[in-house]
Amino acid sequence: MDNSQTDLLEILDHIDPSNLNYQDWVNVGMALKHEGYAASVWDSWSRNDSRYHSGECFKKWESFHGAGSPVTAGTVVQMAKNQGWVPERDQGHELDWNDSIDKELVVVDKNWVEGQEVKQPSSWNPVEQLIKYLEILFESTENVGYVTGSWEKDGKYLPNKGNWDRTAGELIQQLNACDNDIGSILGDYKEEAGAWIRFNPLDGKGCKNDNVTDFRYALVESDTMEIEKQNAILRELELPIACLVHSGGKSLHAIVRIDAVDYNEYRKRVDYLYNVCQKNGLKIDSQNRNPSRLSRMPGIIRNGQKQFLVDVNIGKESWAEWNEWIESIHDDLPDPESLEDYFNNLPELSPPLINNLLRQGHKMLIAGPSKAGKSFALIELCCAIAEGRKWLNWDCEKGKVMYVNLELDRASCLHRFKDVYQALGWAPNNLSNIDIWNLRGKSVPMDKLAPKLIRRAAKKNYMAIIIDPIYKIITGDENSADQMAHFCNQFDKVCTELGSAVIYCHHHSKGSQGGKRSMDRASGSGVFARDPDALMDLIELDLNDDILRQEENKAICEVCTQYLNHNYDDWEDDISQDTMCSYIAMLDYCRKKLSKAQFIELNTLVEQRSVSAKNKTAWRIEGTLREFPKFAPVNLWFDYPMHHLDKVGSLKDIQTGDNKPSWQKNFTKKKTPEDRKKERKLALETAYEACGIDGNVTIQALAEFMGITEKTVRSRIKEHGGYWIDESTVGKK
Repeated sequence: MDNSQTDLLEILDHIDPSNLNYQDWVNVGMALKHEGYAASVWDSWSRNDSRYHSGECFKKWESFHGAGSPVTAGTVVQMAKNQGWVPERDQGHELDWNDSIDKELVVVDKNWVEGQEVKQPSSWNPVEQLIKYLEILFESTENVGYVTGSWEKDGKYLPNKGNWDRTAGELIQQLNACDNDIGSILGDYKEEAGAWIRFNPLDGKGCKNDNVTDFRYALVESDTMEIEKQNAILRELELPIACLVHSGGKSLHAIVRIDAVDYNEYRKRVDYLYNVCQKNGLKIDSQNRNPSRLSRMPGIIRNGQKQFLVDVNIGKESWAEWNEWIESIHDDLPDPESLEDYFNNLPELSPPLINNLLRQGHKMLIAGPSKAGKSFALIELCCAIAEGRKWLNWDCEKGKVMYVNLELDRASCLHRFKDVYQALGWAPNNLSNIDIWNLRGKSVPMDKLAPKLIRRAAKKNYMAIIIDPIYKIITGDENSADQMAHFCNQFDKVCTELGSAVIYCHHHSKGSQGGKRSMDRASGSGVFARDPDALMDLIELDLNDDILRQEENKAICEVCTQYLNHNYDDWEDDISQDTMCSYIAMLDYCRKKLSKAQFIELNTLVEQRSVSAKNKTAWRIEGTLREFPKFAPVNLWFDYPMHHLDKVGSLKDIQTGDNKPSWQKNFTKKKTPEDRKKERKLALETAYEACGIDGNVTIQALAEFMGITEKTVRSRIKEHGGYWIDESTVGKK
């Protein structure tokens, strides 16, 4: 036989015929005949199914005469894959969105399983075996179903319906007094057949699924490999096995704790259990799924072999513990690495995105109070990355960037980008490098936004994803370290999946910020400041009248200079440097130099620039960096709609609140009851709007968002007066 046939026979070993319907079973036979196999191969494989009838395969084989579209070996291969088989020499392929990763939930390498011996009891005490089984699986008041009667069909012994009229307590009491004669209590059984027992309690009225009173256990049985290997795999899987019973034949019966609340949950858990077993080399008899299924009764002789308890209470203690363990086996976390392996051959660091500030694929937070122009700073950064220009005091790498707009309407956002470009004085040569995702009114919590963002950005090769602002997508209480750690983890997912930097902004907490460290100013949990690789914190500087007059003087002089440059070539020869630095002298010169119409036009520009200069605000950026040395504080002006550096040093001597004398610092005003009431009202309104993202607003959702009890939520709604409650649903009046 050639190698391809040998391989097909090996593949057939991975298909459980009991899991196939009639047509699939026929297709296997047709494929085998098409590939040149004998009918005996199909017959031998089909014997693994309890539906097998002697001679049926050979009779059916003769009816296969080929077809225009024959069933081939590919059908057999696909069936094996559907039952969890993975080709050992699979060269792999690029995963599609709908592909599954077959290595999930695989604990056992069946190619390296070493059998574990199953030891028979050193002394045979049938009653002791059965009593121990009953005590472990049942409460004393629960009815037990069991079968000792059987009938023969095609050489196999099949169980009768049996009995279900006695409780575990009654059976144990009677067995203790039976002088080791189980038959006198349960009824005599045929040694050729053995006896059976149901592992879930019944209601005493029947033995069907509807009669099961507690969906406590499931049966795992596989008889296609040696008993010793079954034993090894069951133990290595750490299944929560209450009782492990030798069937007296070629299989072990594992009574596994399921602890389902109802039949629906039982089915889901058994399907999951069987899937794990299949993937780990146990070819499960799928006919054992039912909660009313019979298993082999310990303490019985079957064909000269003992049905006995191999072990009890092995593996994990409960379904919940086992489920958590099996899910964590393949958690996608990397294995620990030895530093010795890499010390002399270190991996390359991610290249900088913003020189001396942020690397590609890392995270940056811009924090500041209201009116600091944080959104404008982020737009300026978008433009700098797109054009490969300098952002404030730092050079940027050129590349594509996505700006996630959560706050502005679409038109305002687009206009703002153009305004910033014009204020910067840059030619928009690389607008194709900027994509804007407008989500105002459509934003969702970050844990739901992250996968949507990743899907849209997957093939765009963005160097940065800029999210503005994050308060729109925060889930949970921003003062909770645990909840905010989960929130910030979503940024890590975006960085990891896309290889892009994630840059976002957040607001300061209330009150004076001058006396705080930069990393303690952001509102909410300290996670915000400690999570990003770079924190850029903006704090406002208090401007005195002298500086404001100085800025106004400088602005007017610049307007005059620009206007004269536009209209004359040699005007600078007429005046001194001192005159050019005094707006009074410059205006006096312009009045003489310009025509009346020109001077009126200039005066309009001067008034506009004067107002702008008076409205300018001054800021200091302090940074906390993980990858680069700390930089000296950077002073800048925010002159709507852009920030620019204080190049002449006007702001360098201005102190922030932490360096002022104590009598100059702002003291926090004690809150009045009215202030607290306003805060509670605002908190409720914010929570209502946030919870409304997912549809109906409930008391439970508001309580979870605000981090308070449902009783407190009801009290605050009553105090507010603007909302109604219908049972657990909340609406706005």
